[in-house]
Formats: sequence, structure tokens, C-alpha cells
Amino acid sequence: MKEQIYLDFNATTPLADQVAEAMKPYLREAYGNPSSLHWAGVPARDAIEKARSQVASLLSCDATEIVFTSGGSEANNQALKGIYFARRSDFSAPHFITSQIEHPAILEPCRFLQSLGAELTCVPVDGQGLVDPVDVRRAIRKNTVLISIMHANNEVGTIQPIEEIAAIARENGIPCHTDAAQSVGKIPVDVDALGVDLLTVAGHKLYGPKGVGALYVREGLELEPLMHGAGHEAGRRAGTENIFEIVGLGTACDLARQALEQTQSRKLRDDFWQKLKSAFGEAVVLNGHPELRLPNTLNVSFPGHIAGDILAGLPWLAASTGSACHAGSVEISPVLAAMGVSQEIGLGAVRFSLGRTTTQAEIDQVLEGLIQVMAKSLEQ
Repeated sequence: MKEQIYLDFNATTPLADQVAEAMKPYLREAYGNPSSLHWAGVPARDAIEKARSQVASLLSCDATEIVFTSGGSEANNQALKGIYFARRSDFSAPHFITSQIEHPAILEPCRFLQSLGAELTCVPVDGQGLVDPVDVRRAIRKNTVLISIMHANNEVGTIQPIEEIAAIARENGIPCHTDAAQSVGKIPVDVDALGVDLLTVAGHKLYGPKGVGALYVREGLELEPLMHGAGHEAGRRAGTENIFEIVGLGTACDLARQALEQTQSRKLRDDFWQKLKSAFGEAVVLNGHPELRLPNTLNVSFPGHIAGDILAGLPWLAASTGSACHAGSVEISPVLAAMGVSQEIGLGAVRFSLGRTTTQAEIDQVLEGLIQVMAKSLEQ
């Protein structure tokens, strides 16, 4: 029996031991309502504010600019819908700009806003998954209220030129949002260096718990709350805070800030790619930008094969045949389709995403397994 190997860290990450330990006291002992002013509530409020500072430290922003959410999807919805409802009195049809390769947590809220009368432009990407800032500039209209381009793609790992895009947005007085769920914790994410006004964080993508995230909102930017009720999160998100998971997110961000420079993912990934090329030659194709991509992400295609069949031959391996939210689909990934990847190549795409615990021995075992599976395929 082969050792089970997990190479799907872009889909989700295991909870870090330090995160689990930090969360434990808030399961039973520190149970107070953070809005209460008595002895039970104050420690809960202090824990939330400590976590807020930890998230802010990772993003190099002020703690008051962090809003806790239930995850990356809510943060994205808050950014898009918050801008729409804050600006719809200014324009009869507020206009949004995004890209063709965004996560459904961006594209679906955009489609919903279209049903309310919003206008939408999805700019294209090139064959390596890159957005051209020139296309963003050309898409701007008088009624454009938000530009939202992901920081790094979840499937191929391509890192977008957010600094240039945000500069264009700023020149035109338009807020800029980036979905950084895949990049936070893997590469440096500094909101001022990027120049963005809104940025999404998802806890379970950086060794924190599922069900918690954050939205960075630059001071002074007006957003209509997604959740209405009491004045939690400085009036920006109603509902008693999820202390247990917020503490986990803060600890995960603290760990990410400390471990960012120590990751071995890039070295292992590059070694894996070189060995794949040596083993398969032109029978393996790289998807995404060869350099401007996440250090842990390797999306490759085996032309003429079905990725699901390849992984079925490796039941001990956890990897993805495309977007984590559409695993098991037999159709070409919408991201690869937007990149102009052919059906023959796209159907054979496998995403290997490495993590902190990935070892050289695991990479070698996966390589050996792929060689065996492909050899059997040729025999049939």
C-alpha cells in the first residue's frame, strides 16, 4: 500500500498545530460575548482585537481596516455588493471590471449584480493566464465603480500585475479589489505596495480554520454592509463574532508572517517540473506563467489523456484536475479555456499544489506513480 500523499494545498490546507492549540481555550473556557463589558466578555473582545492586529500585520495595514468574515467568499461578496449598494445612487447602472479567470466567488456575485442592473466587463487573459493592464484601462467607463482582479490564480498560479492595475484604478478615482485568497501566506502581500483598496483573505488557505476570513477595507472607503443587524465589526458586519475561528485566523497569519521566507515549495516544485520534463519530454505541458506564479503551484497537462483517469490510477494521491470548486468535471477548466488552451491539452490538466509539509520523497513517489500510470496507458 502506497503512502497517502496530499498535493492539493490550493484547495485547502491542514490546520497548523499552533493554530489548533491557540483555538482550544475558546471552545469551552473563554466563552463570553465580545460585546459584553463584564469579566467574561472583555477577554473575548481582547482575543478578537489581537487577531485583528495579527491579520493586519501580515498585510501591512492598520488593524481598524480589517473586517472579519465567514471566509473568502463572503469577503468577495462584501467587496462587490458593498460597492454596488454604496454607489447605485450615483449611477443607474454601476459598472464593474473583472477578469475571465476569476473564482466563482467573484464571477457569481457579479452575475447577481447584473441581474440588479449592474454592468460588467470581463477582461481577457493571455496564454499564460496574465491580465494585460492595458485591457483594464480600455474597459474603464464613466460609471465604473470597482475593478476586481485576483492576485494569483487558484488553478495555474499565475500572479497578476496588481500594482499596475491598482495604479490605473487610482488614476481614475476607482476603488481596486483583489481576491488574495491564494496568495496570502505564500508570497508577500502588502496592501500599500499593491495599491489596493480592498483585499480578500481566506483562513483555510493558509493553515487556519475553514469558515473564517477577512476583508481589508482601506480607511475612508464607503461600503454598504452585507450583513445588517447590531454594530459588530465597527458597524461593517453584523453578528456575534466567531471568536474561536477568528483566533485561529490570527494565529495562522502570525505563523505565515514568520514562515513566509522559509518555504521550500518553490525548490520542490521546480525539481518536480524538471523531472517531469525529463520523464515525459513533449508529452507534458506547463500551464500558466513559467515565472510569475505561486511558488507552490504546478499545473501540467498530459495531452491526449483525461486527468481524472490519471488520478484514478493513483488513488493514494490527492491532487486536482482543475478548479477545486469543480473537481471531477470532465469539461475543460474555464480558466484554461480562457487562456486558449486546446481541449486535448486542457482535459489532461492536473494541478499539483505543494505545502509546508511536502517532502522530496513524496514528490519522487508521485513521479514514479505517474510514470507507471502513463506506461500502462500506452500498453492499452
